[in-house]
Amino acid sequence: MVKEVIQLNQLWTDIYYQLRYNHQEKITHQAIRILQVIQKQDEVGIKEIAEAIQVSHNTASEHIKRLFEKKYLFKTRSIEDERKVILRLTDLGSDVLHRHSSLDEEKLKQVLFKQMSDEERELILEAFTLLKERAVDVRNS
Repeated sequence: MVKEVIQLNQLWTDIYYQLRYNHQEKITHQAIRILQVIQKQDEVGIKEIAEAIQVSHNTASEHIKRLFEKKYLFKTRSIEDERKVILRLTDLGSDVLHRHSSLDEEKLKQVLFKQMSDEERELILEAFTLLKERAVDVRNS
């Protein structure tokens, strides 16, 4: 079991390394994690960021301030409680996050459509879908 976990992690990082985008902007890993939390969760404020990245409220606030300065974020108000400030990604923030956490779509197309059969593509999609579903189950338990 441990061997399989190590092997999957190695495959995952190798795939990402080979198919990643070439990064154009300088951004910290912590900033990418913050952008991911905002993208993947609903109604995220500074409190939720602090909890997600395990820092104090003040430290999270400083990180958020820098992301505002780069125009990666904007603020809205919660519909349910207008006192609560909600963080959202700008189009620029979404683009930066995509380039720093996703696979390069052109490279991926080359692999999927020039090097794989229909059956191989379907197998890959099924495996990744199953892995994602189980990851959600683990996170929610």
